[in-house]
Amino acid sequence: METTPTLEFSPEKMDFRAYSISWNLTKRCNLNCDHCYLDAEFRGGLKNDELNTEECFRVIDQIAEVNPNAFLILTGGEPLLRPDIYEIIRYAADKKFMVVLGTNGTMINRVNAEKIKAAGAHGVGISIDSMNPDKHNKFRGVDKAWELSMEAFDILNEVGVDFLVQMSVSDMNYKEIPEVVEFTEKIGAIAFNLYFLVCTGRGQGNTDISNAAYEEALKMLYDQQMKYKGRLMINSKCAPQYKRVVYENDPESVYTRTYSGGCPAATHYSRISPEGNLTPCPFIEESVGNLKANSFKDLWENAPLMVELRDRKGLEGKCGSCEFTAICSGCRARAFAETGNYMDPDPSCDYEPGKYGGKAITLKVEDTLGLEVDFQTQWT
Repeated sequence: METTPTLEFSPEKMDFRAYSISWNLTKRCNLNCDHCYLDAEFRGGLKNDELNTEECFRVIDQIAEVNPNAFLILTGGEPLLRPDIYEIIRYAADKKFMVVLGTNGTMINRVNAEKIKAAGAHGVGISIDSMNPDKHNKFRGVDKAWELSMEAFDILNEVGVDFLVQMSVSDMNYKEIPEVVEFTEKIGAIAFNLYFLVCTGRGQGNTDISNAAYEEALKMLYDQQMKYKGRLMINSKCAPQYKRVVYENDPESVYTRTYSGGCPAATHYSRISPEGNLTPCPFIEESVGNLKANSFKDLWENAPLMVELRDRKGLEGKCGSCEFTAICSGCRARAFAETGNYMDPDPSCDYEPGKYGGKAITLKVEDTLGLEVDFQTQWT
């Protein structure tokens, strides 16, 4: 009896699909967050360097040529400062993109919530960084930011727009992860995303949490994932080593299988700046080209930096020798922010390779959700 050999996932077998695109439509913002990677311009700023409506439509057309089922995150700055935001949402939704609006929530009212829904957005992501209003407002740089976001959740529930809660980890709040997750479920959000700071933009002068605190936060996140399993989707962002934490607790966990190639920058994820520059991720500022002069397809497939980041054999130091390279690979933006070399080890990780015998840890190809040919998109 013949048997079909089971292939194992490895970076060399990865299908580099442009699955998720984060688009900073504007640098203008009504908040002044300490950690803003875009260094968004508080209360206004010029808008003559933003892509206009028609240029945005052309970029959407270009993305559709590469992936007609793209997951498109429209953010800023504050995207609701663009009067044409509803036109852009509608155009992308009509292309069958999964469109999510990333907003700070402070400008949400019933009128624009209805417009967001009517335009075809799948949902809205709103950041809450502490259950203490004063701490959140200080982090966001504006009084009443917390209170306005709370009102936004009520409005979105009333209008019937799905939403998720996002939290950026810092020294002042990482102990609050369980409390914010509990709140997230209580208000009816469909997901909770935990973001780990990469010191770029206005956050460049900030001190990241210690590696010990980073590891503690990842373990707290795993505990919450288990606690709310089946009730709330819980994800880590910009923390590829979370897959290692999950594997250490449960090698068969489904959570190891999404984006199993590790850091998604340039492999499944990219960012578009307000000016139309394409970068491998929001925390990598280096542009691979401008979409007014180049096609998304050409830059995605052929730009030298994109190609370099996909070559896991080029990883240096312990990231290159680690048994978790195939499912982690470390954050490439964090490595560059620390050393100026994209392929250096992720400085936030204290794991020493070899704990599990040194043999590369891989997954079955058919189990690597997010990589198969016929894939299902989830907007979280």
